[in-house]
Amino acid sequence: MSKAEIAANAHGPINCTQAILSTYAADYGLDKDKALQVAVAFGGVMGGLKATCGAVSGALMVLGLSSDFKEGDSREKINAVYKKVNDIVNDFIEKEGTIKCHELLGCDLGTAEGRKFYAENNYQEKCRNYVRLACELFEKHSF
Repeated sequence: MSKAEIAANAHGPINCTQAILSTYAADYGLDKDKALQVAVAFGGVMGGLKATCGAVSGALMVLGLSSDFKEGDSREKINAVYKKVNDIVNDFIEKEGTIKCHELLGCDLGTAEGRKFYAENNYQEKCRNYVRLACELFEKHSF
């Protein structure tokens, strides 16, 4: 099973960001439990702030791990990371039209009404598709 499928299947009891970061964590020497802790704050669209899709956030976290960036690295190395960030985000936008969770889902997960709409419309499967896509884009653009 691909990492994209593993992450997509993990979504549900854990958020989109957690699903992605915990799936790739061991590949980069990060303990799975620590990955879950780091990413928990990104659930519910960063606590209902109508921010970036958690799947995109997770893919960018893993991209950072794949970069092998170290303090003191050159501006060129940082710019190489930023280029890949733009590649992932632009590809996601090209496929889905936006990276904002509330626009992707058509509801605000920061509200009780939005969470009810999400549950009643089985949008967990939508999120699993976004997790899958974000993983595929990370793999396409990783270092």
